[in-house]
Amino acid sequence: MHKNVHNSSIHNPNSFVFDVSEHNFLKFFRALRMYSKIESENNSRTSSLSPREHTTIRVPSKFVIPTGKEFGWPEDLWGYPLGAKCLAVRQKELYIKNHPDRKKALEEIGFRFSGNATLGWLDVVHAAAIYSQMHNRTLNVPFDFVVPAPPSSISADNVQIEDSWPWPERLWGLRLGQRLKDVRLKGAYLKGSDAHIRRAQLDALGFVWSPRRGRRKRALGGGNAGKELSE
Repeated sequence: MHKNVHNSSIHNPNSFVFDVSEHNFLKFFRALRMYSKIESENNSRTSSLSPREHTTIRVPSKFVIPTGKEFGWPEDLWGYPLGAKCLAVRQKELYIKNHPDRKKALEEIGFRFSGNATLGWLDVVHAAAIYSQMHNRTLNVPFDFVVPAPPSSISADNVQIEDSWPWPERLWGLRLGQRLKDVRLKGAYLKGSDAHIRRAQLDALGFVWSPRRGRRKRALGGGNAGKELSE
């Protein structure tokens, strides 16, 4: 579906766009795809995450496409308030009301209608559940713990072992320790109508709300990925 949208009249110099709504949607759609592409390129240079981890498009609500050729954006998109548009699409059904084909096209390129905060929490609680299971239903994560990817030697030499790696690829690189530290100190993810549900989820996973002082080592390789060793 999205291929048809991508190759529509906005990319055809011999056609004329009569539908203003369609033109505006195509501009939004193209901006999203450009954002995803640029973010993936930036992430590939600064992390070891697979490009598939970045298939979900998460645009900050205040993000405005920067002006200047050095940023890699087409000139006709400079100054475009992409973050605000994403918010309007989610909250007011901008461009997608009575247009299920447009909604489907957005979903297919990684746009999620639940919003960034909800998506962030789903990643955190998913990783927390795995960590808790690996540590006897106790969720006491060092603040510097980052969800590990399998060692490159495993990825290259043994696909079966890679498939048994306990951490899903989409979570590789997630700073779980920092996220849970923010939960304790800043109440991150615990605001709004779902706060009590999320607290209950953490409690069920054995979350330690007031951890003892001290540091622990982590052994990230092999079948004990993510387990800790006392110093």
